[in-house]
Amino acid sequence: MSTVNTVTEQLTRAGQVIEHDSFAIIDREAGPHFYTAEQWPIVRRMIHANADFDFNGLTRFHPDAVRAGRELLLNARAQGGAHIVADVEMICVGLSAPRLAHFGVQTHQFISDEDVIEQAKAEDSTRAVQAMRKAQRLGLIDGQIVAIGNAPTALIELVRMIREEGARPALVIGMPVGFVSAAESKALLMEVKEVPWIAIQGRKGGSTLVVAALHALLALAEAEQKKAGSQDSQNAPA
Repeated sequence: MSTVNTVTEQLTRAGQVIEHDSFAIIDREAGPHFYTAEQWPIVRRMIHANADFDFNGLTRFHPDAVRAGRELLLNARAQGGAHIVADVEMICVGLSAPRLAHFGVQTHQFISDEDVIEQAKAEDSTRAVQAMRKAQRLGLIDGQIVAIGNAPTALIELVRMIREEGARPALVIGMPVGFVSAAESKALLMEVKEVPWIAIQGRKGGSTLVVAALHALLALAEAEQKKAGSQDSQNAPA
């Protein structure tokens, strides 16, 4: 059986070689780390996206994060599809459409919607806060993935919704970057026990890292699909 994920990896042999060689270099240069065998491919792809080895250490995982994300993707089609709610359009654009389609996943962002802008002005809040509230009203938060790479206020609001309103995303990827409330918002997320999360400690982050983490989860899910398919074929009657 091929070791290449045909959906979630580069589509040409040359591209696959470059990507695999890059991962090998990261493995070699990263040195010792405390991540599990399931967590490391996510961290490695985040390092690959930024050529920044600081994410070997800054990246944090809720104990159930990888399992929750992988299972949501694997079960998406059987459950009528799954959703990723992002704080900004950059995340939606950065994700591979064929990879999402393979699992039956749709992306959403509401940051520029007129009603979101008007409500933010009326309440003197931010568009990011109102976008999270809109996603909740539309039923796109509970049981789904929320991916935040730009707006700390979106993550702070999501944590409030989890604590005060019982919101229950399947997984939160919280990696907002910046100097005002970015580190604090992620610290709040890392205190959450009720919902699985992946986060970055400190100021670093960004939409690119969120996209990298999601692509890594998609790759882990495809590898699990291939493994299950291989076992089914071996167990099939001759």
